Amino acid sequence: MVEREKVVAFLDEYLSINSFPDKSRNGLQVEGKEEVEKIAFAVDACMDTFVKARALGADMLIVHHGLIWGGIEYVRGLVQKRLKFLLENEMNLYAAHLPLDVHLEVGNNAQLLKLLGLEPEEPFGEYNGISIGYISEFEEPKPLPLVAQILVEKLKTEYVKAYEFGVDEIKSVAVVSGRGGFAIPEAIERGVDLFITGEFLHDDYHAAKEGRLTVIAAGHYATETLGVKALMPILREKFGVKTAYIDNPTGL
Repeated sequence: MVEREKVVAFLDEYLSINSFPDKSRNGLQVEGKEEVEKIAFAVDACMDTFVKARALGADMLIVHHGLIWGGIEYVRGLVQKRLKFLLENEMNLYAAHLPLDVHLEVGNNAQLLKLLGLEPEEPFGEYNGISIGYISEFEEPKPLPLVAQILVEKLKTEYVKAYEFGVDEIKSVAVVSGRGGFAIPEAIERGVDLFITGEFLHDDYHAAKEGRLTVIAAGHYATETLGVKALMPILREKFGVKTAYIDNPTGL
């Protein structure tokens, strides 16, 4: 068992939680028990996740997508139900959005590259004045179907789709997990062979096609499971707490 504030202080520093301009209110969003024995990890703060965390006996829940984006205007409807559940069960809720995308060790984008046997080499994907993704290169070019198959197997998802608008032999790779379509113009400008993201939207399709950019969409949810999973052993080893991952896939 460990004091909540020690966990929060460590996460705030380790993830540089206050260093990023982010709509998400990163950090401890909802205060619960002062002593933490078990921490659950998940992508999304939602009722399904909360109920599963309670069933697991978690005192704290760490998520990528929190409850508070900018601020709370009214405490009613979904907001009221979610807050009521957390407060009644004294469950701490900690959110790390952009800080968990960017982190060089446990971040979604660094971890996504590591699935392919790569390491972050250059910052990529400028968003609100900061780069939240990375570029790397294979030593030898790899065929696009092989790269896609590696992601299918290692992300354990069927929702990986490749769009071969450019080359089919891949050397340079840029990654932005989740909804990364905003980085398509930068990927085209920098001449990367492959851009990997989570969601590939309607407008993204035409921009990538006209820019001759090959894209893999591996799912918003799947590409953002990596950061919270990578955090688990770090907190377990540092504080001696029990940990559990809550899988709540959306298929998106």
